[in-house]
Amino acid sequence: MRATDLRGILRYVPQFREKTFVVAIDGAIVEDENFPNLLMDVAVLWSLNVRIVLVHGAAAQIQALAQKSDSEPSDLEGSGVTDAETLQLALTAANRLTHELLEGLSAADLRGASSNVVIAHPLGIIRGVDHLFTGRVERIDVELIQKLMASGIVPVIPPLGMDGEGHTYRVNSDSVALEVAKALGAVKLIFVTTAEGLSLNGAIARQLAVAELEKALSDGTVTAAQISKARHAVAACQAGVPRVHVISGHVDEGLLSEVFSNEGIGTLIYANDYRQIRRAKKRDIRSIQQLIQASVESEELLPRSRAAIEKQLDDYYIFEVDKNPVACVALHLYPGTESGELACLCVRATHENQGVGRRMVQFVEDRAREMGLKSLLALSTQAFNFFQSKGGFTEGSPDDLPPARRERYEQSGRRSKVLVKPLVPKPQ
Repeated sequence: MRATDLRGILRYVPQFREKTFVVAIDGAIVEDENFPNLLMDVAVLWSLNVRIVLVHGAAAQIQALAQKSDSEPSDLEGSGVTDAETLQLALTAANRLTHELLEGLSAADLRGASSNVVIAHPLGIIRGVDHLFTGRVERIDVELIQKLMASGIVPVIPPLGMDGEGHTYRVNSDSVALEVAKALGAVKLIFVTTAEGLSLNGAIARQLAVAELEKALSDGTVTAAQISKARHAVAACQAGVPRVHVISGHVDEGLLSEVFSNEGIGTLIYANDYRQIRRAKKRDIRSIQQLIQASVESEELLPRSRAAIEKQLDDYYIFEVDKNPVACVALHLYPGTESGELACLCVRATHENQGVGRRMVQFVEDRAREMGLKSLLALSTQAFNFFQSKGGFTEGSPDDLPPARRERYEQSGRRSKVLVKPLVPKPQ
């Protein structure tokens, strides 16, 4: 599904309307040819009553200005030592970038404004090193930001902070974004970077619980260049921001695709379990039919009419990601026997190879044990390797089926493999 599919977007709108997203843009992305498209994505979100606050970095521009002036910046990221010359480079770069953002918002038919909402103090002397003009965020002027948004104005916040005496400090933009998201109670903090997402051991991670990312940081498996993003993502989740995203700013419609689709384009870090398995409800019947459609067409699954699903609706379970069904399974019971059948297991293509199928199988096993069943059956024409290698099933025969189920098996003519798994009670 493309994010521009209106039906796909509309199902997400109610949960995001009147909520705040903080979008933190790396300075290098502002110079990318896709930048105008990114701001059009912001305009779409704004038109749907999603409140957007833009925070931008300036490291790439500080580096470029330093090269032109044949100087060496003492720090690029706003976390090390900022000397007087580097502060001037940061002021020039940040002011220019803020202006470019405001120009881009105008081109997208949005109003924007930048103001001194970041109150900062000197970072000070750490381990004997005076960080000079590097600052730390003391607080965010929430009232001013909210007044701007209430007036239809997109706040634009540079990586600079000021104290009560009129002094300016270079502040890490990731830190600014974090503090703004915390102060505003944002539901999303989105880092727009030059990378596809967070890379762990050289591979892009698509979804991470905050505890998993925290462990990756301690294990040293986060790519060095992304440690700042990872640390601030963890801090945001721990401070109450439910979702943090790290995405590429090079992708057309990337921001919309991340927000308005289950699979997204980058890395999602979540503060709580955003997935759940629940019993299907009547409103889920259409989703179940949509989930299994491709498998029915490939003859992997039997077609199921709405009436047939509704008749056995209590047997069906849905796996949700942020309230959107991405997998289904059924546990059919046979009265007078101690066996159940795991049926209609299907995972949306966008969520394959993420362990969803195994989790659904394990869920059905646990439910079957709770019901006192002694064995679990599964019939498959194409996925039998999965059931055997991942689910612990072994190949049986039609003789293992209860009489009524065997009759239907023979009538179908599908010659499915019959798979069996004894349900040994779990140790307490």
